[in-house]
Amino acid sequence: MNRLASIEAILFVAGEEGVRADELSRLLEISEDEVMQALHELKEQYLSRESCALSVIDTAKRFKLVTKKEYAEVVKSYAHSPASGNLTKAILEVLSIIAYKQPVTRMEIDEIRGVQSSGAVQKLSLHGLIAEKGRLKTPGRPVLYGTTDAFLDYFGLKSLEELPELSIDEEEKEDNLFFETFQKTFEE
Repeated sequence: MNRLASIEAILFVAGEEGVRADELSRLLEISEDEVMQALHELKEQYLSRESCALSVIDTAKRFKLVTKKEYAEVVKSYAHSPASGNLTKAILEVLSIIAYKQPVTRMEIDEIRGVQSSGAVQKLSLHGLIAEKGRLKTPGRPVLYGTTDAFLDYFGLKSLEELPELSIDEEEKEDNLFFETFQKTFEE
């Protein structure tokens, strides 16, 4: 497996939370010195390619994949454009997970959805519908997200208590019962 591509993939999935060098070292089973060398090479590759809008930064000992400063205006205009203003099904899914499970980390959202959610989390944050509500006291100190007053305004709610109750339809109940039975069989 290509070391640089592996680091790039992890940085992409980590999103705004970023990754520490020791985490990359553990994940890729290489030394921290090798990780630092690879990160330096990746930074140089991004810098040397004019057609590349990405860069690697180091903030608070966490490495993140970001867009270069010269593309800030185009990214900002996209974030505020009518096309990005629509809450797509995927974004609404992420928003509902946050609303019902808050405070929740992006990784927990990813686990529930089964796909990477950093783009949706960033859009929701840009629109002011969610915000950082703290950090877990675990390695990596992941961000905890929750809804904002703008979320309540957007959906015409006075409080979170007005959220509709979650209901599981019969098919989902059967699937859950099957999974629980299946899991218990293998635990015994």
